[in-house]
Amino acid sequence: MKVIDVYAQYFAGACVYNGVERRAAAVKLTAASDNGEVAYEVGVSFFPHRDAEDFAVSYDACAVREVYRARGRRSKKREAALLERFRTEADVLAAELGGAIDWEMPLIEARMG
Repeated sequence: MKVIDVYAQYFAGACVYNGVERRAAAVKLTAASDNGEVAYEVGVSFFPHRDAEDFAVSYDACAVREVYRARGRRSKKREAALLERFRTEADVLAAELGGAIDWEMPLIEARMG
């Protein structure tokens, strides 16, 4: 199976999970392809981000949802469409974890794969 992060970025965020305050969120859109089938997932993970150098992502405050699965290959057109609704999907996952993502406060530049 081939897995690639189509998009990944860290943003400021707010969440308390397992009694630990989280001040940042790692978000990503991942593509996985195998045997002529492609699937895309949106993932959100909140982490403490105690200072400007702390990017130690903890995976206990994490949620992932499959947003697309079909026969075929990766497609730039499909990925563009998925990225258009990415923030809405990520906000739903963040809310399920009891948190929120501050989309106006990126902590690193976007990584596109």
